[in-house]
Amino acid sequence: MEQLNEALVAIRKILRATELHGKALRIATGLKTSQLIVLQALDESPELTVGEITAQVHMAQATVTMIVSRLEKMGYVCRTKGTSDKRKVFVSLTNVGREALAQAPEALHQRFAEKFDPLAVWEKTMLIASLQRVAAMLDASDIDAAPLLQLGDAHVHEPDGR
Repeated sequence: MEQLNEALVAIRKILRATELHGKALRIATGLKTSQLIVLQALDESPELTVGEITAQVHMAQATVTMIVSRLEKMGYVCRTKGTSDKRKVFVSLTNVGREALAQAPEALHQRFAEKFDPLAVWEKTMLIASLQRVAAMLDASDIDAAPLLQLGDAHVHEPDGR
């Protein structure tokens, strides 16, 4: 029973960390984690199509389309037609979007990556196997999820784009 309690407390701490990070992000920028991820992708590559953003952020294209639409309404991104190919529409950051990125706290998945990357291969493998096992125990193995730490992001990535 003690080990079960320790496991449940660890799971709760992970969930709480994602919840607190999401709250800090909303307070600092008014953004949700998925919106921040899209802005960060655009910060790394100044002009991307929605399809290219989708590939970078590992979310469904419909979800990215909705997020981009919402960010555009907020004034954080703009869309422009390609000059050589008018069928392509590129998304880019606005100054408002850049300001929001500057105010945003470090993304939780980035913090995790910084601590995960230096681990030995055997330790990474062990952690991955353990986390996959926990996901299976929670009947979450078949849930579609991107490699992002975000509360409420376990099934479809915020279909309303918020």
